[in-house]
Amino acid sequence: MGAMSVRTQSSEEPAEAVHRAGFACFVGRPNAGKSTLTNALVGQKVAITANQPQTTRHTVRGIVHRPDAQLILVDTPGLHKPRTLLGERLNDVVRTTWAEVDVIGFCLPANEKLGPGDRFIAKELASIKKTPKIAIVTKTDLVDGKTLAEQLIAIDQLGRELGFEWAEIVPVSAVGDKQVNLLADLIVPLLPEGPALYPEGDLTDEPEQVMIAELIREAALEGVRDELPHSIAVVVEEMLPREDRPADKPLLDIHAFVYIERPSQKGIIIGPKGKRLKDVGIKSRKQIEALLGTPVFLDLHVKVAKDWQRDPRQLRKLGF
Repeated sequence: MGAMSVRTQSSEEPAEAVHRAGFACFVGRPNAGKSTLTNALVGQKVAITANQPQTTRHTVRGIVHRPDAQLILVDTPGLHKPRTLLGERLNDVVRTTWAEVDVIGFCLPANEKLGPGDRFIAKELASIKKTPKIAIVTKTDLVDGKTLAEQLIAIDQLGRELGFEWAEIVPVSAVGDKQVNLLADLIVPLLPEGPALYPEGDLTDEPEQVMIAELIREAALEGVRDELPHSIAVVVEEMLPREDRPADKPLLDIHAFVYIERPSQKGIIIGPKGKRLKDVGIKSRKQIEALLGTPVFLDLHVKVAKDWQRDPRQLRKLGF
């Protein structure tokens, strides 16, 4: 018979509550719901969500502030079999990140059976011995109870086959906020004790320029994903407050380049009579103004950087 612990009121002073702080990252196949989950936990759009895999290229950290803990979410790009130099560089980033975090959450959609992609990632996870791994079953709002139960059993078995045990298996629906808080409750005890690592109010430590570049890239991809899925990179060259503006009416000038790989792609991005590029500017400017809380003048130029995905020098210049 297992001993049962009973909490009783004690006359002594209550013990000082333990505060924990640490890093977690979500992994999973593209579209497994990683970014949506990050946003639900942080309560604000941080990582760039898109219905196109591999759009999160930078380590965007969302920060969950709680009275008892601070959870910093490191968003690694999806791990995939590298086809290009960019792919290999991404995979290096992924493995390094996994070894450095305190908890890994493996996202598996409830509405798709486990596939080779999941096994590929799970195998990689099995090789990282020390880090506790939580299996997070996402998109539970899309399936019935029976399908969900089968998925939970399959995930449990997957861990056993590969010789490790999940610290937790948690079904969540980030869309309905169901159990997102429970997920945070389960991750927190796995974090090391310690003070908050970031000041309250910080939701992401991504430099503003990188976030702005992501917003522009997201707007530029809108509607042309099929034609140019990954061959767009955006670099914010400079951000300067406009001179001679009254203090209560500031204006920020942002100059950015949209890089494409081939001259033939220029027409696609710019659109007939420049309409598409203009739309990209309007759409991303609104989001940038919301992000920075200040009016923005956005100056966008399209440049060709020949085959940038395969060229180490260009990759460095474009921030990879």
